[in-house]
Amino acid sequence: MTDRYLSVDQVAELLGTTARFPRRLIEERRIRYVKVGRHVRIPVSAVEEFIQSRTVEPLRRPRSRWGRAA
Repeated sequence: MTDRYLSVDQVAELLGTTARFPRRLIEERRIRYVKVGRHVRIPVSAVEEFIQSRTVEPLRRPRSRWGRAA
């Protein structure tokens, strides 16, 4: 229980989006959340997992041994 819980508006600010985006993630069950009465809270770890799972790493192309062809 050491995880911090954020409101939808706080998650939107953290992600740099409007509140509509986290609400859509909740509706589509693409992110973990907790209902406390009528309030919805999202654990910080769930936001971090969401970001990590959608992070795309750049491709490393092997360098040619002799450079470019003329």
